[in-house]
Amino acid sequence: MAGVVIVLPERDVDPTETGVPWRVLTGRGHEVVFATPDGRPAEADPRMVTGEGLGLFAPLLKADRNGRGAHDAMIASDAFRRPIPYGDVGADAFDALLLPGGHAKGMRPYLESERLFDAIAGFFAREKPVAAICHGVLLAARARGKAGKSVLHGRKTTGLPRLMELGAWALTGLYLGDYYRTYRQTVEDEVRGLLARPEDFIRGPLSLARDAPGRLERGFTVRDGSYLSARWPGDAHRFADELASMLERPNA
Repeated sequence: MAGVVIVLPERDVDPTETGVPWRVLTGRGHEVVFATPDGRPAEADPRMVTGEGLGLFAPLLKADRNGRGAHDAMIASDAFRRPIPYGDVGADAFDALLLPGGHAKGMRPYLESERLFDAIAGFFAREKPVAAICHGVLLAARARGKAGKSVLHGRKTTGLPRLMELGAWALTGLYLGDYYRTYRQTVEDEVRGLLARPEDFIRGPLSLARDAPGRLERGFTVRDGSYLSARWPGDAHRFADELASMLERPNA
């Protein structure tokens, strides 16, 4: 059994990208601990849970039944209700680190946290598994190693593709404004600029079909050594399954 810490913002985290990995990892016998800025329970982006305000596109954009079910079970767990503060996150205390995403403005303090940058760099320095999905990849890319470069410099990664980010913004911008634009620069563009080569960012196939427990092939991930990345909530089941496999077969 491995100990995994999932770091979360105070609010606006994606429910699928946290709930599905929690369900998969705990279901396979691993211990999951949550971390928040001050040790108080996090809150998911309510629009991603309920679809309220997403209009006609709610069925496409909000969490699906699998994601909502995993999220509801997760927030009822003791681990979720009793998170540790960011200051207690470290490579000495855990076997792996998981960085979920989300796009609403409440994600910014998380994506800009110096404490998390330091913790992430520590996991990379120890070659312990780090798994990042969607905007979580941006958080990883912003962390710096000893040479002053991104910890992803020299590695391959995926992340939220530009087309998906701008597509969601275009569909909802008229009535939600910049809800889908966390920053003016897209995740893909910023991450590409921090890699050794722009082509080390791998978009993966274009797909709007989400994966599921019995349809892992719909998801897309990129693994580079001890680092695992995925693009959006539609990859969450495959992402979680591959992280669990990394923990169970570390030399595979």
